[in-house]
Amino acid sequence: MANNLSVFDIAGRAMSAQMLRLNTTASNLANASSTSGSEATAFRAIKPVFKTVTDSPGVATVQVDRVVSSNITPTKRHDPTNPIADKNGDVWDAGVDTAAEMVEMIEASRQYQNNVQVLQTAKTLTLDTLRIGK
Repeated sequence: MANNLSVFDIAGRAMSAQMLRLNTTASNLANASSTSGSEATAFRAIKPVFKTVTDSPGVATVQVDRVVSSNITPTKRHDPTNPIADKNGDVWDAGVDTAAEMVEMIEASRQYQNNVQVLQTAKTLTLDTLRIGK
């Protein structure tokens, strides 16, 4: 086994994955009220896709496979006073479900916090083990 991972490595990778989820969610929420002059250029929510990486038997971590656009269709709205409106006076609102993004944000932050707790527990156990040897 050339690549032995500790609990600290595993939790760190998991925290990085959750941080990416939080970043994409923040991006989606920041762009939720954006408008565009066409459906093709309208913002669509982005989502990270993760894959399991097995470094050694019994040890699996997570890695970002890719980031994809969601399939939520932007909404057409008639707003002829908008400077980016098309020739018919329509603009396209971003394809973002803000309620789903808020749920995603809460879930990612809770999973991040769970991994922080794993690190704190591992640190405590390591220190207790070292004290036994004294």
